[in-house]
Amino acid sequence: MITTQLPQGINPLSPEQAQQFAQLAGTLSPIQQAWISGFLAATAQGSALSAPLSAPVAEAAPLTILYGSQTGNAKHVAADLEAAAKGRGMDVCLIDMADYKPAKLKDEKFLTIVVSTYGEGEPPEPAEKLHAFLASKKAPNLENTQVAVLGIGDSSYEYFCQTAIDFEDRLSKLGAKVVVEAALLDVDYDDHTEGWIGGALDIFEPELKASASAPGGNVVPLPGVAVAAPVSQYSKKNPFAAEISVVQKITGRDSSKDVRHIEISLEGSDLTYQAGDALGVYFHNDAAEVEEVLELLGIDGTSEAKLGDDTKPIRDLLIEDLELTQSYPTFAEKYGNLAGDEALIKLAEDKVLLRDFLEPRQIYDILREHPQKIQPQQLVDCLRKMQPRLYSIASSQSEVEDEVHLTVGVVEWDGFERSHLGGCSGHLGRRAEDGDSLRVFVESNDNFRLPANADTPIIMVGPGTGIAPFRSFLQEREAQEAEGKNWLFFGNPHFTQDFLYQVELQGYLKSGLLTKLDVAFSRDQKEKIYVQDRIREQGAELFQWLENGAHFYICGDANRMAKDVFAALIDVCKEYGGMDQDAAEGYIENLKDQKRYQRDVY
Repeated sequence: MITTQLPQGINPLSPEQAQQFAQLAGTLSPIQQAWISGFLAATAQGSALSAPLSAPVAEAAPLTILYGSQTGNAKHVAADLEAAAKGRGMDVCLIDMADYKPAKLKDEKFLTIVVSTYGEGEPPEPAEKLHAFLASKKAPNLENTQVAVLGIGDSSYEYFCQTAIDFEDRLSKLGAKVVVEAALLDVDYDDHTEGWIGGALDIFEPELKASASAPGGNVVPLPGVAVAAPVSQYSKKNPFAAEISVVQKITGRDSSKDVRHIEISLEGSDLTYQAGDALGVYFHNDAAEVEEVLELLGIDGTSEAKLGDDTKPIRDLLIEDLELTQSYPTFAEKYGNLAGDEALIKLAEDKVLLRDFLEPRQIYDILREHPQKIQPQQLVDCLRKMQPRLYSIASSQSEVEDEVHLTVGVVEWDGFERSHLGGCSGHLGRRAEDGDSLRVFVESNDNFRLPANADTPIIMVGPGTGIAPFRSFLQEREAQEAEGKNWLFFGNPHFTQDFLYQVELQGYLKSGLLTKLDVAFSRDQKEKIYVQDRIREQGAELFQWLENGAHFYICGDANRMAKDVFAALIDVCKEYGGMDQDAAEGYIENLKDQKRYQRDVY
């Protein structure tokens, strides 16, 4: 960010200039902001203002760090890599793959890829374009490029870290020299990144010239512009202990879904968020379930065990710090070997059978089915650290100030002669009460943002709990007094039981903030109707909105809904835009390039 200060009594910018600059600054990427800061600093030191804007600011090739992140993990690791490189005086360029122009690859000398893997071996959405480019005939020769790759994945999935493997393989085939072995890290990656980063920088550092910029970069005071908001000390690594103020069920008594509206106080945290961001939540495992596990394994809950640098009673570690709901292969392997359980040991030898075994089970189920007497520290060593869950924020800070709202669907199912709840959704939806403490942090999502121009029309598709970020969008646009039109597609099983935020949405319709609202209640008639059906029905007008510059947003299930909505949008382009399949797909790709087609899917 370009930070600003207001010298007392001095304001060399006219009101019109200040307003023009503020509008420009709001549209710039971090890279563009940093470049302008450097350019203005150079100008202040005597460089001519008439110097060409394209003139290079340094001859040394930087270490380019490209990151592709779905939930923020790869982004955080990339930021750690950037900080470590700058700490060594290296020239660094950190770029989100969503903002990177693939044609620039041919100019890269020192390149680091930090990327997560999404779904079944797929690249995260911001990485899709670059991933496809590297496999195309347009990909350049990279024999002058040195590269290192770090991947983050989840070993619960078959194609673990596949995207990172793809990137390294494709870059290597294009001639790039892989200078350090790729790091393929599981969800508990925090303990392993520092060593890899240090090793990679040891190799890159001798070939990189020291950064030409002063420590911390060039920051120029710019009078006449609002002072930057304070930066909070709280983050994923240092979450804020927030207070839950409201837990309210917002589906009907007879609904097949249990959806809760959660309100959380951020007072005293200095945490800020934008419409489109997510809230990271560290939850508590069910204390009753933990007691049952301890009894099964013959472990005294007050016995202490070590997790990282912390030593705590095993009961507290199991409730607050360790993963007990999501099962994964390494747990079954470690626990089976430690306990000498032949059934688990044999199962672990067949990856396909093991995944089939794990898929319907929580850690609780495995321990119940295979109880063995083991020591507290042995159990801890088998388990992963708890990973926070991310929820799309359902409020605008412009309206709720020191609060943040969530829309949480409780995950619930029966199996193995007992009922199951999701880890975080079970805590928030069933066990949490008003006044309880909850560890949280804000996860920014720059790839899911309202248009910079408040007059731009937007189309939002958010069935079920996918409504959450669009509630924040509407609150923000109301606060902005935006003139842009707003169209929402919402769907759920039943009108009477599942119309989330019905009163609010109808109020927005009445006030005119919400221009159009199309709903699809799939079970209220013999033939099921979904949001993608409404999109096709409204195709002519929807296509006209797109032609008039509308931004299109999708939030919700990635596996079915988002794909079905994409297919419906393709059909709309073909029918009302006179396109064939290739042209329709190209039309959507162009919307993506313009950041006019954005998804927040899970």
